[in-house]
Amino acid sequence: MKSTALDKVRNFGIAAHIDAGKTTTSERILYYTGRQHKLGDIDEGNTTLDWMEEERERGITITSAATTCFWKGNQLNLIDTPGHVDFTAEVERSLRVLDGAVAVFCGVGGVEAQSETVWRQMEKYGVPRLCFINKLDRTGANPKQVLSEIRTKLGAHAAMIYLPIGLEGEHKGIVDVITGKGYVFHDDELGVKFDEIPTPPEMADEVKKVRDELIEKVGEHDDAIMEKFVAGQEVSADEIKSAIRRVTLAGKFSPVLCGSAFKNKGVQMLLDAICDYLPSPLDKPPARGIDPDTRQPIERKPLDSEPTAALAFKIVSDPHGDLTYIRIYSGKLESGMTLLNPRRGKKERITHLYRMHANQREKVETLSSGEICAAVGLKDVVTGDTLCDLKSPILLEPPTFAQTVISMAVEPKLSADRDKLSEVLGKLAKEDPTFQRHTDKETGELIISGMGELHLEVKQHIMEREYGLAINVGTPRVAYKETVIGSAEVEGKFIRQTGGRGQYGHVVLSVKPLTEACPEPILFENKIKQGSIPREYIPAVEKGVRDAAESGVIAGYPVINVHVSLLDGSYHEVDSSELAFSIAGSMAFQDAVKKATPILLEPIMKLEVVSPEEFLGDVLGDLNARRSSIQDMSARGAAKVVLAHVPLSEMFGYTTRVRSLTQGRAVPNMEPLKYAQVPAEKQRQIVEANSKKQQRR
Repeated sequence: MKSTALDKVRNFGIAAHIDAGKTTTSERILYYTGRQHKLGDIDEGNTTLDWMEEERERGITITSAATTCFWKGNQLNLIDTPGHVDFTAEVERSLRVLDGAVAVFCGVGGVEAQSETVWRQMEKYGVPRLCFINKLDRTGANPKQVLSEIRTKLGAHAAMIYLPIGLEGEHKGIVDVITGKGYVFHDDELGVKFDEIPTPPEMADEVKKVRDELIEKVGEHDDAIMEKFVAGQEVSADEIKSAIRRVTLAGKFSPVLCGSAFKNKGVQMLLDAICDYLPSPLDKPPARGIDPDTRQPIERKPLDSEPTAALAFKIVSDPHGDLTYIRIYSGKLESGMTLLNPRRGKKERITHLYRMHANQREKVETLSSGEICAAVGLKDVVTGDTLCDLKSPILLEPPTFAQTVISMAVEPKLSADRDKLSEVLGKLAKEDPTFQRHTDKETGELIISGMGELHLEVKQHIMEREYGLAINVGTPRVAYKETVIGSAEVEGKFIRQTGGRGQYGHVVLSVKPLTEACPEPILFENKIKQGSIPREYIPAVEKGVRDAAESGVIAGYPVINVHVSLLDGSYHEVDSSELAFSIAGSMAFQDAVKKATPILLEPIMKLEVVSPEEFLGDVLGDLNARRSSIQDMSARGAAKVVLAHVPLSEMFGYTTRVRSLTQGRAVPNMEPLKYAQVPAEKQRQIVEANSKKQQRR
């Protein structure tokens, strides 16, 4: 495949609330760009990007899928992401490496719970974005209301650049408010053919009004446009488009398009907008990282002549060698190339390089800066690792992921499969940073943790289907955490004399609440200045602290959000060892946490319930009984929308309950929000229950 000039490359993703039509939009993009010759349909289970059997059965996206297609001389590297909150890590890591994004909104549902989540993720990584209001053929479609919600709920500076010709059953096309051209699509031609028409006379006033509003919104961030608009001068279509591109790339504006992907209307214009307004790698600032030795900031420009710097953002297990998805920020990648993984200080060799089309591979020998690809042959790389030139090391910022909120025990039905189960869990955890596993030190049980019941259910099915494991799973339980709200300074000593060489480790630690953002649950800081502990023992102290943090002091839950400082200590020239300092660090940490007012934390969920108004009282009454905090109530058409914050521990079985209360007509949507302190009485109950459990063992 001939390489494309970098200014013609668009690395973008499509993200949305579940059922907004995101994958259908992606499938239409593949069809109209000629990447595939048959329209994929979620209902028929024949989509290209939702290729997993689990995805096709459920009709939802579970894993992000990458593909490359071409439109009017531009290379589009597209990643389709999941809409369900349990798989939000796929969105997180995709947005970390993408240059732009398309946020899809349902023309009926508008800005829904997960719409807000993905929008905040886009803002977090500074990703310029377009908005596509979809499903305008549906009963109740209201693009004006959706635009209003985009502005108010998301705080977006946005304006329409297309308007629909007709809505619901009368939706037949769209009008470009910049040029005044209308497009009416042929239903019998799957939207490939369309007629170009002037603005329908009945829409002329609306188009002019929206065009003026667009110019004014863009002009708020572009002086040249505003000056002409205020002076009453005509602003040309080319001037408007150039200004839209400038303010969109700056992250100050989001153009809003509309149509119906399922009914094949408006997708070609979305493709044009992607090429016109989303950035190429050259439009983005240089990739920023740090020197792994000096910790000084350094940059890499998106040029082939620069030293190679790339980020591994996704791992997929494969019998023939794990696939590592990579974004190249500078330099080139070549088959057979050896790179440095500075996090581990190890060299990695790329055996093969591929361009991906969902689960299909296209082998390539070399790829340039700005590309997204997959590599085989990397042994010890995990999500977030940097791969760079051996002589010019750099550490790029990895994506960050939310804490897991739900756990359950898992065991093989056949004892002979225990080793296989452990191996499979290791592979799944390597693929998915929000899926974790550990062994309970008290019971010996294997515990898996994730983002929700569906998340763990999908992992269970993958273990059974793809790996042939027969397993038993326990009842889902809340993943509580522990932390401190005070501070303490303690010393830990581990001294043993056994007649021969003994053990000696002595440390002084302080702990306090962690206030700054940190990707790790524990921030460990070495503050020793005078060498009271030799440097080679410092990692052992840190290991002891982190090991101790895995099981807290209140009820055995992991300790998070704690800043640990190693202040002082002493050593023995003969008896000191890494083991002694690791144990001393562990003992000191546990004592310090006990003295620093430890508390229990529980996951709080953000809940949105869309319910008919006649059932609102029952819904609110049920939520009040679940320790909920009602945040907002609003109308969405004839329905009422309740937004609440609720402890996860109160929400097991909620979907069944709320459907029972509303005759199956309410639609709940829940996502992790934060960890918050457990009320004192509830904490006492949890501690007592755990204590009784320990006694029974």
